[in-house]
Amino acid sequence: MIDVVSITFNDKGKAYFFSPNKLNLKNGLNVVVETERGLQFGTVVGEITKINEKKLNSALKKVIRVATKKDYENNKKNIEDAKRAISKCRELIEKYKLNMNVMDASYTLDRDQLVFRFLSDNRVDFRDLAKELASIFKTRIELRQIGVRDKAKQVGGIGICGRPFCCSKFLSDFDSVSINMAKNQNIALNPNKINGACGRLLCCLKYENETYKECKKNAPTVGKKIKVDGEEGVVTAVSVLAGKYQVTLSNGTVVEKEIKNEN
Repeated sequence: MIDVVSITFNDKGKAYFFSPNKLNLKNGLNVVVETERGLQFGTVVGEITKINEKKLNSALKKVIRVATKKDYENNKKNIEDAKRAISKCRELIEKYKLNMNVMDASYTLDRDQLVFRFLSDNRVDFRDLAKELASIFKTRIELRQIGVRDKAKQVGGIGICGRPFCCSKFLSDFDSVSINMAKNQNIALNPNKINGACGRLLCCLKYENETYKECKKNAPTVGKKIKVDGEEGVVTAVSVLAGKYQVTLSNGTVVEKEIKNEN
């Protein structure tokens, strides 16, 4: 077991594990961390905790120091400069007639790299754009294509449930969501019902999917022929959360039965 602390780089971003490096870190504290991109300014989310080292997908980077006043001022300047960089990048996109929409930009704390995130329906040849951006800003340039779910997370909005988007409120990462999850929950496969504002399947379809799968283990499938008190019938409806199913007998009678837990 090793000590880790969760760090996020923006309010709606994913939290990443870092080694606390024997520092006294508390929730909400600004820190400077080592990343593959260089030094970055982040915020501690939660308290130091222990996890099994085997669960880590990559080598653990360190928290370098608690952020100083100078780090805070440099980060603030980087944010302002990144906004101006977006404007310049959009001018160059017009110049090169590229089909892309820049969403945001960010510097590393040491200004060793400037990353632009953009949306596009197709792959974009941005080599000339990257070269000109590098010559203007005198740093390494990365142009990263993102998806519509990332855009929804950044822009925010109100979902069909009447609440703010989950992605913009508390989801730090996007889980894989499949159409089978909607089928498991007996939701009508109507795009207006199962797609979010981003046009992709609703993230919340995953929340209760395991519960539905567990409940359906002992439930008969719709269309299955079974016998009820010696009478032949067909399963016509299943309500896994209520723990019941309906059987229509050969004489037209509808019988409701309870799903038996065989575990």
